[in-house]
Amino acid sequence: MPKKHHHNVYVVELSPEVLEHARFRKANPDYDAVKPCLYVGMTGLSPEKRFAKHKKGERANSFVERYGMRLLPKLYAYANPMPYQAAREMEVELAIALREEGYGVWQG
Repeated sequence: MPKKHHHNVYVVELSPEVLEHARFRKANPDYDAVKPCLYVGMTGLSPEKRFAKHKKGERANSFVERYGMRLLPKLYAYANPMPYQAAREMEVELAIALREEGYGVWQG
């Protein structure tokens, strides 16, 4: 029986206050201010469980812990679930693609 894939990419909308951080702004020189700021990550958990862990401070990205507002499944659900290596690659590719579209992106 083939192993079931259980890795996921996910996208979190960050509040605009994240733009107060110079390192976030520096990572997004072409940010379009009409679009939201995002965090892109990958996990072996469900996106919902991983987001909850970020918000509790468990293995959290500080931007998500402080500024994470909600998951945006319309930006990632089509791709999940997938094997580990595919999720690692998709995390990078999705972050690059969203940044190219003008989103402010921090990647996990």
